[in-house]
This record gives sequence, structure tokens and C-alpha cells, in this order.
Amino acid sequence: MSTYLLVHGAWHDARCWDRTAPLLEAAGHRVFRPSLTGYGDKAHLLGPEVGLDTHVEDVIRLIEDEDLTDVVLVGHSYAGLVISSAANEVPERVAHLVYLDAIVPEHGETAVDAQPVTQHLIDAAAATDAPWRIPPLPELPPPFGLFGVTDPADQEWLRGMLSDHPVRCLQQPACLDNPSLRQVPRTHIHCVGAAPEGIVRRPVPALQPDGTPSRVRELPTGHDCMITMPVELSELLLDVAG
Repeated sequence: MSTYLLVHGAWHDARCWDRTAPLLEAAGHRVFRPSLTGYGDKAHLLGPEVGLDTHVEDVIRLIEDEDLTDVVLVGHSYAGLVISSAANEVPERVAHLVYLDAIVPEHGETAVDAQPVTQHLIDAAAATDAPWRIPPLPELPPPFGLFGVTDPADQEWLRGMLSDHPVRCLQQPACLDNPSLRQVPRTHIHCVGAAPEGIVRRPVPALQPDGTPSRVRELPTGHDCMITMPVELSELLLDVAG
């Protein structure tokens, strides 16, 4: 039995895993899927002081409170920064890092450093009466849809869980200075469906930080693959735990 900790990305909450988590559980594994501070059941905690450090602490606290070990730590999108910094603090508890169509930072990088297009979101928020919060990205014409979700019923369901994202989350740097973090294996899962202009994925180096060949998998769908291809995603995640 493996333990999966699924961390949602910006604007989303834990409900985005509703189709994927049961498949992992049906295979006999434990699954934790918290909503980060400011989202879902923690939406009332959203404020300008919420940042990347807040979300990293959310994950670390859950791991320690539940005394989790050998964790398969999965981060979607923005949460690539979250899982990186969280694993930096408790590498002995993490068996594998999975970057799910995620930002993959270097030490000291912010979301803006790793994905420069996010600066435009910060600039747009600065021109409003609430410069600390960024509303969800708008629905785009097909084939892009809403975070890659194009089915109308799925879009309506997704829209119901989306909420604003604090600017501070994109401005605080990730911390990856623990040498032990380099020994944690990684898998990158890329969604290779249509992507809006300006979204640039960094090439994955041929070797992981631990010196072994990098593991890159692909799903032929949009960004929110946990909604559009939950069966295929769960199969990739089960393969990680192997």
C-alpha cells in the first residue's frame, strides 16, 4: 500500500481530484487530498497574507500530523512549487515527487521566474481595488476551454470550485536547499493537448537530481487531466508507486 498526497493547483480545491482519488483508493492505496489555505473548506482563510509559504506549511503539517511516510507527493500546476518546498523540509518522508503539468522550480525561484507569463496576472490584479488577489483564468474558445476542460457539464462543475489566487503565492521563492532532496525520485507528467499562448514548459533535464534518467510521461489532454482523463492519470500514478 502506498500513500498518495494530491496537491491541487492555483484557483482549484480538493474537489478537482474527485474522479482520480477513488481510483487510487480502489487499488488499495491511501489518498490524502487537502484543500490549501484559501480554497474549498478553507476559503474563509483567503487573504493577502496567504502565500507559497502558507501552502507549503499546509502540506508539511498534514504529513506530520498524520505521521505519513513513503509519500507519493503529487503537485498539479502551481503546486509544483508547493511540493518542492515541502519535500525540501521533510525529504525523509517523501518516496516520490510527481510534477503533474506543473511548475518545476529551481532553488530561490518564484512562480514568475519559472513561468514568466504569470507576471501579467499580477500586473492585472495591481490595477484593481484588490491588488492582492487574482481571479481564475477565463474560459477560452475550443480547443483550450477552461483549464483544458471543454465538456460543458465538466466546465460548470469546475467553475463551481474555482476561487481567487493570492498574488503572494506567485512572488515567494521556492526553497530547495536540502541536499537530501536530490535523492528523492521524480516523475513528470505532461498534458500535451492544446495550451494557450504564453504557457511555456521548461525542458526536463535528461538526468534527475539523483543522477538517474528522468521519467517523463504524457497525457493527450488539456491542463486539468484529473478531470478529463482520470483513469489514464491514475494508471500513471499507480505506475509511480509500482
